[in-house]
Amino acid sequence: MTVDLRQGESFESLLKRFRKEVTKSGVLSAYRRRQWFVSKSEQRRRERQKSARKLQRKMWKQAQSSRE
Repeated sequence: MTVDLRQGESFESLLKRFRKEVTKSGVLSAYRRRQWFVSKSEQRRRERQKSARKLQRKMWKQAQSSRE
């Protein structure tokens, strides 16, 4: 990944653009995810837990909005 220095650009703004590009591309998140081996069954279990939490948040928000 490369970010070219623009004319008159400070190092801080260059670094900020680089960090934004890295975040947007998902390189670090992929690295962190692959840093340790996770079995397929563990991945499925985590995905189910994640979707259950997401559903609970959605239901809670709907309940809050209906009370108002």
